This record gives sequence, structure tokens and C-alpha cells, in this order.
Amino acid sequence: MMPITRLDLTGFSEREPGVWTDEQGLVLSLHHFDLVPDLPAPLDQPERLRRGLTELTAEAGAGLIEVVVGEIDSVPAVRQFAKVRLPNRPGQVFLGSWTVPRDRSSAVLKIQAAESGMTGLREAVVLDRIGPADYFEPHPYAPDLEVPMPYHVADHEEWDEQFPTHPLSLVRTALRRIAPTVVLDDGFKTLPPFDAPRPEPEAPARRRWFRRGR
Repeated sequence: MMPITRLDLTGFSEREPGVWTDEQGLVLSLHHFDLVPDLPAPLDQPERLRRGLTELTAEAGAGLIEVVVGEIDSVPAVRQFAKVRLPNRPGQVFLGSWTVPRDRSSAVLKIQAAESGMTGLREAVVLDRIGPADYFEPHPYAPDLEVPMPYHVADHEEWDEQFPTHPLSLVRTALRRIAPTVVLDDGFKTLPPFDAPRPEPEAPARRRWFRRGR
């Protein structure tokens, strides 16, 4: 049973069960996974969670833009924004999602939109304004990681207002509006909470009897 029982779908039309679209090219979908969530860390370890999600996204050939831990209908959840290259033409698909993990299942609200027409305008304008030296940055969650899609400041939310029709701006705006309207099934909400495997604490170094201090 789909754990998401209600949400505000104003402006969207159902394309198929569980999938809706709007006139701006947004695709909204709901998902229920009856499996242990594949998140790499518990939500109360945000640094480890962000690092692990960055690595998983990079392994898939995509780029992670942002991870935020919050709540959906008072249940702990994680929000992600990511980008993926279009396979058959220039441009990118931007995805935003809220994942609500429980012990052995999860609910996901996902919104995505693809670039069309002339692509790369947002990136070109931002690059021209701030210059190449300040445009590209190490990934904030994994600065030592080589990512397949460069991390840059044009993806930052501060530019959304200047590019309101850009797919990333549209995805952010829609997810911000819809997420607070989500209602979860009471049975799903009362399931045991998600708790990913935690790293074993390092054992304290043993002091050998023959290594006496002075």
C-alpha cells in the first residue's frame, strides 16, 4: 500500500498511476519500497549520510547538489537534489526528492524536469558574472572525491530567482510547495524507525606491558 495518502497536486494531471505531469514539464511520482532503505547512514549522522549519498550518486554517473535532513508529516526524512546528463542529447535532468525511511520500507516523493531548447544558459550567465576561479568548487560533502559531474555555484539556490523557469528552479519550487502537504498513512508512521548500520567505534589502543612510560 502506498504510504503517501494525500498531497496537494494543484496544477498536475495524472499521466499514469502514481505519476503526474504539469504544463512546465515537471514530472511528479510517488514510490513505495518494501525493502530496507539503501541510505548509507542514519539520519542522525548527517555528515556521514551526505558523504555516502555523494559517493552513491557519483557511482551512478550523476551529481549530487544538496542533501538536507528534515521531516515529512512529522516523520524524519531526507531531501536530495541531483542532476543527471540526458542520454541522447545535450542537457541535464534535475531531480528533487524526499525519502521517508522506516525500518524495512520507505516512501519517496520525487519531482524531476529536463532541460529543453537552448541548454546551459544558467551556467553560462553565472560563470560570466563570477569568473572561472570562483565558479567550480570541491564537492562540499566529499571534497576529496572525483565526481563525474562538476560541482559549481550555478546550481545554488540563490540563483533560482534569476532563472525561475530553469528546471532546477522549477523542481525546487514545486518540492518546497508540495512537501508540507504530504500526509502519510498512520500505519506507516508507526513502523519502527530507520537505523542504518553504524560504523564500529575504534577500539582504544592497548598499552603493552613492556612499553612503559617514563
